[in-house]
Amino acid sequence: MTTLSAQTGRPEDGTVAAKGRFIFVLMDNFTMLSFAGAVEALRIANRMVPGSYEWKLAGEGGETATCSAGISYGLDMDLEELQRDDIVLLCGGVDIQGATTKKLQNWLRREARRGVKMGALCTASFTLASAGLLDGKRATIHWENQDSFAEEFDEVELTKSVFVVDGNRMTTAGGTSSIDLMLHIVASDLGEDVANMVADQQIYSSIRTDQDQQRLSIPTRIGVRHPKLSRVIQMMESNIEEPISPSLLAKAVGMSTRQLERLFRRYLNRSPKRYYMEIRLQKARNLLMQTDMSVINVALACGFASPSHFSKCYRAQYDTTPYRERGAHAARITATS
Repeated sequence: MTTLSAQTGRPEDGTVAAKGRFIFVLMDNFTMLSFAGAVEALRIANRMVPGSYEWKLAGEGGETATCSAGISYGLDMDLEELQRDDIVLLCGGVDIQGATTKKLQNWLRREARRGVKMGALCTASFTLASAGLLDGKRATIHWENQDSFAEEFDEVELTKSVFVVDGNRMTTAGGTSSIDLMLHIVASDLGEDVANMVADQQIYSSIRTDQDQQRLSIPTRIGVRHPKLSRVIQMMESNIEEPISPSLLAKAVGMSTRQLERLFRRYLNRSPKRYYMEIRLQKARNLLMQTDMSVINVALACGFASPSHFSKCYRAQYDTTPYRERGAHAARITATS
């Protein structure tokens, strides 16, 4: 049996402790940061324990793929039949719906039936879910896409974690969370010491686990450390479809409505009602741009009983109507594709 050195995680007999081949599927407009972070973690792991990992770049057509920053990468392969112990990592980015093609979905389903392990970086969780490969699984996706994902995929248990590993499915929230996932894999394959050395090489001083949340805490996000204010905002964010009245919000944190008004005015320069409206409208904007939900259904999902009231509030916030917003977004996507 091969044993690992307690100091380095390397096999004492000099053989490779583990070996895996990753197939990075680069989708149109993929996020370079998520992809690069994952590849760099593997490259550095190979410095620590030579020969541990290899990887290939794949994509439809097998020639090139362009990231959202406009940089193109040469691909090693098309969507071909894989080895059963390969690990597929889908790399998503902006306009993930447009990048999720029928050919890609069918290929993913076929390889999944053959037992291939699959993961998704950034918004590519949408692609796995749309292929039915996250049904009954825990998963995560970039926070900006959480609202639309939750509306579209009831069968998936969506979390706000930086990454999730559930059986043979892995998902990340985007950005640097791909590094956290890869460090988790390296630790499982080669030991915690090797994973820590990889993190040190990346100047990555705080390795996150699947228990860490992807967004900043509410006090950090709003720049205010007031427990009652944070609690009220948390309640607002958790109750979008059925908004809670200011009086009930105040009661929940042991304040009067007038005290709550003063608290919001002092720290956020707006009323609780205005702040709540902005949260609801931001969710509505995400749903308009990221889903095919009708404007009426978007309005209902964001707590507006009347489409006309929704349109009026939306225009006041964004200086356009929900219908025009969706049309302009579709035009921008078409122009860049």
